[in-house]
Amino acid sequence: MSKSSVLIVEDEQIVSMDIKNNLEHLGYIIAGQADRGEDAVKKAGELRPDLILMDISLKGEMDGIEAASQIRTQFDLPIIFLTAFANQSTLERARQAEPYGYILKPFETHELVIAIEMAVYKHSMERKLRESEERYELAARGANDGLWDWNLKKNEIHYSLRWKAMLGFKEEEIGNNPDEWLKRIHREDRKRVQENIISHINGNTPHFENEYRIKHANGSDVWVLCRGLAVRDAGGNAYRMAGSQTDITTRKMAEDRLAYDSLHDVLTKLPNRALFMDRLEHRLENAKRHPKQLFAILFVDLDRFKVVNDSLGHAVGDQLIVATSQRLQQCVRPGDTVSRLGGDEFAILLNEVSDTADATRVADRILARLVSTSMLDSVKRSTTASIGIALFDVNSTKPDDYLRNADTAMYRAKALGGNRHQIFDSTMHANAVALLEMEGELRHAVEHQEWLVEYQPIVSLADNKILGVEALIRWMHPKRGLIPPLKFINVAEESGLIHPIGEYVLRAACTQAVKWRKTGYPDLWVSVNISGRQFQDQKLVKTIKQILAETGLAPDGLLLEITESVAMKDFNYSVKILKELNALGIHVALDDFGNGYSSLGYLKSFPLKVLKIDKSFIQDIAVNKNSDAITTAIIAIGRTLNLEVVAEGVETINQLEFLKARNCDRIQGFLHSHPMNGNDVFKSVKEM
Repeated sequence: MSKSSVLIVEDEQIVSMDIKNNLEHLGYIIAGQADRGEDAVKKAGELRPDLILMDISLKGEMDGIEAASQIRTQFDLPIIFLTAFANQSTLERARQAEPYGYILKPFETHELVIAIEMAVYKHSMERKLRESEERYELAARGANDGLWDWNLKKNEIHYSLRWKAMLGFKEEEIGNNPDEWLKRIHREDRKRVQENIISHINGNTPHFENEYRIKHANGSDVWVLCRGLAVRDAGGNAYRMAGSQTDITTRKMAEDRLAYDSLHDVLTKLPNRALFMDRLEHRLENAKRHPKQLFAILFVDLDRFKVVNDSLGHAVGDQLIVATSQRLQQCVRPGDTVSRLGGDEFAILLNEVSDTADATRVADRILARLVSTSMLDSVKRSTTASIGIALFDVNSTKPDDYLRNADTAMYRAKALGGNRHQIFDSTMHANAVALLEMEGELRHAVEHQEWLVEYQPIVSLADNKILGVEALIRWMHPKRGLIPPLKFINVAEESGLIHPIGEYVLRAACTQAVKWRKTGYPDLWVSVNISGRQFQDQKLVKTIKQILAETGLAPDGLLLEITESVAMKDFNYSVKILKELNALGIHVALDDFGNGYSSLGYLKSFPLKVLKIDKSFIQDIAVNKNSDAITTAIIAIGRTLNLEVVAEGVETINQLEFLKARNCDRIQGFLHSHPMNGNDVFKSVKEM
């Protein structure tokens, strides 16, 4: 029995003593006794018992009900009435004192004990609840966040005062309908927010979190960060969802300003090189899908600009640059992009042109506008420019190529005296001829299998043992000798010849791995690179499965390597293919990590086994602190995600020691071994 303390308030001494004796016998502590209402209030304040047994009929001017009311108000103590009164009027008065029990005399001791235990427990729970509510209220008042609590069954939301004030509303101006929140969300954000809420309620996400715009009472949009968490019943069904709303408008404005400044020229407010190249890259990607929709690049360089700077000063030079930027914008359409690359160099992306004549007409318009306008306040001077033009070509796949080609044509225009434009064509023609020649030779190589597959060991840093090898293809050209993959893989990709070449490498590598395993090294595996075009092949999984069956190699003997850019080209497709490979028991490595998208969010979605650090970071370890930090971070990410981390391109002892100190799992590179044939690999494994 508990040791609860009890104050007995009873005007009949015999009854009081009988209750006292019975309760003490059961282990209760009798804090005191009283027979008057006034004494009961006084002793309740002094003794602070766990419970008070109160008779309604007492001596003095104050009866038990009035005494109980004062005690509850002043001291918050639980009270049980012990009385012979059962009439309706007394019951009505007694309710106002909020008693924890009402026992009619005479009663049995066990009835009293049950009532006492329940009252003490109930009072304890109520006190804890009040304390919790007080803590919540204090936290809500002290927090800068607006809080909300959504009863999903009733579809009602309680919005805190801060939540309403954040949007410029008074308490009575916002009801408890979810539409008070959801319909104020910006129309461009609303669908996303609602979908994310539903997704969390359905149990698809661990929590709800969204940044979005919401309408303020003054009509403006406020940026907020909203977080929430659903409460679920035993069946996992959400019945309540609560969270917070934080005003992040200032941060968003700062981010927007930083983003704008990072992509725009400070002087002219035009897009800078980074933004121009980004737009060019997107336009180029679109042109690859729709090659008949042409675009053009204009490279504009002012003639004799250095003379202006040297003679009139940089302030006047800046004035000329600003004026030029305005003239250029007047000569193009709204969908085109005018960019300042730096100094007096400008680049223009004509988003849509029908033919060469469209681009030259814009160039002529620019030259006419510049030469016919006096641009300097202090000196009456017309400005001329040299313009290079590069048109879209299906054989040019890199944005840098177009800018370089336009730049080359601009220098040709300048060499011819300036104030003119030139179209780039000779280099493109030469590249096209070279591409066709290479493609023809590759077709011959595929037909006659002019390939050599070598293997570079991948070594464990824990015990310096060779765990596996990477298969590397070389082209044994009958006239030019051994050609490394960098010289022909891109052409193979573009021509579609990568499929038979890739199959050859896969079959050769699996065949070799089986030989190693049968000669005493059953755990040795081989990794094979899968190119972007191979990965997009719908028959890839079927082909790999067939090669494994033909060669007899177990799935754990094959590791496939794909790059970040390949994996992210079509995220959903990549997840599907990688899961199919994983189901077969084939491991996958993400190659050149850190050199592509480097987006951490998708790593959790891909069933990966290995993370390979791009060799550019390894090679810069000794001279570039950023490479040090990135390499260290990648190793830490790999460990966190339970991935094996391989450092590629390890060539020096310093690089090796750096990787050992950071607990990298494996290395690959010339420091340990150059690529070698299958027999030499076997010898290397035997010697270790």
